[in-house]
Amino acid sequence: MKKACLLFFVGIAYFQGYSQTPTPLPTQTNTEKEWDISLYGFARTDFIWDSRKSAFTREGQLNLYPLDVILDANGKDINDAPQSNFLSITSRLGVKAKGPNVWGAKTSSVIEGDFYGNVEGGTIGLLRLRHAYINLEWSKTAVTIGQTWYPQFIPEVFPGVANFNTGILFNPFGWATQAKIKQMLTTEFSVTFTAYKEREFTVPGPGTQNSASINSVLPSLNGQIQYKGNNSILGLGIEYKSLQPLTVSNNLVTTEKANSTSFFGYGKYSNEKFSIKAYGISGGNLNSLVMLGGYTGKTIAGQVETYNPTKTTAVWIDLASNGKAIAPGLFFGYTKNNGSKDDNTTATFVNYVRGISGNRIVDIVWRVSGRVDFKKNKFRVTPELEYTDATWGDLNKSNATAGANKTAVGNFRTMISCAYSF
Repeated sequence: MKKACLLFFVGIAYFQGYSQTPTPLPTQTNTEKEWDISLYGFARTDFIWDSRKSAFTREGQLNLYPLDVILDANGKDINDAPQSNFLSITSRLGVKAKGPNVWGAKTSSVIEGDFYGNVEGGTIGLLRLRHAYINLEWSKTAVTIGQTWYPQFIPEVFPGVANFNTGILFNPFGWATQAKIKQMLTTEFSVTFTAYKEREFTVPGPGTQNSASINSVLPSLNGQIQYKGNNSILGLGIEYKSLQPLTVSNNLVTTEKANSTSFFGYGKYSNEKFSIKAYGISGGNLNSLVMLGGYTGKTIAGQVETYNPTKTTAVWIDLASNGKAIAPGLFFGYTKNNGSKDDNTTATFVNYVRGISGNRIVDIVWRVSGRVDFKKNKFRVTPELEYTDATWGDLNKSNATAGANKTAVGNFRTMISCAYSF
């Protein structure tokens, strides 16, 4: 009987509780996480076939320009030889993080690397630092400190080629440690000022890899103005660079600088169907941007070495479909070595420039390529055909220009790139 009564009262309590409106669970708020960390990157493999030997980096992954004609004892061109390779060293891994506000600014950070190494020798396939920076963002002002893109490289406006060269020789490329401030003037116009020091991508010279930048107290200074609308981007920029290759020259203390100025402009229009991008740059000592040129060193007996920048001009245009599954694209680029202003033939000259081989130097390089992106979810396959033509001439040492005996040589590159992004 007692058990029956107990079951009766338990049953009443159960049904009374069931009939009542349940207490709602606490609702989640839409507030952002104070801390958030995410991984991103891609695994990529490229097959490459070239019809001719070229100046390149990392086992032929990044081709610059075809090499000049060099004849053997039988009169055959040594560099007229095909090459091919399979590579996965451009695979990439990055970490994005954001945290609590600092002084009223949103904070974020990025660390990113790939397996490209830093030099052509023993570091091939080893992890290389690409980006490592901190960003503070207020409503109209943003400050970036750390290693990221050169200010001349515009992430929203660069060629969409499949080749890992990303339009190199025609479009600036590389990263530098910097301090950058971006100020919004309106919702569409902004100005950006950057001070940076070269690191991995440096101009060659008489000192060590980074000595010309380290010896110069003044960092490279860059400023640009940009318009960014719904479908278009336009920008103009200027840069001043001052490098000091040596502190001692010919057993004499020296403060001689390689000073240069460059100007650049770019534009992009994009809608649902297609996009068109264009870029142009002209100025002295663009070597660190992985472009032609650099500077010349002049020595007069009993004096220190002095320097003159060589001028380079480059332009490119890229047309591409914005198709979600299939997207063809076409690229054309052109660059010209204009040399330096110095023509003193009584001094001794050394040329610290890209594009020299012995007593020959590159005068003009142009490239045309066509590609088709086949995309499905996070997977992409892109076949691309590319032709690069370089005109070589006899080196005029006094101003690093191409003189007599000009010869044009070309390289036809066929490649297929496969990538899975995450």
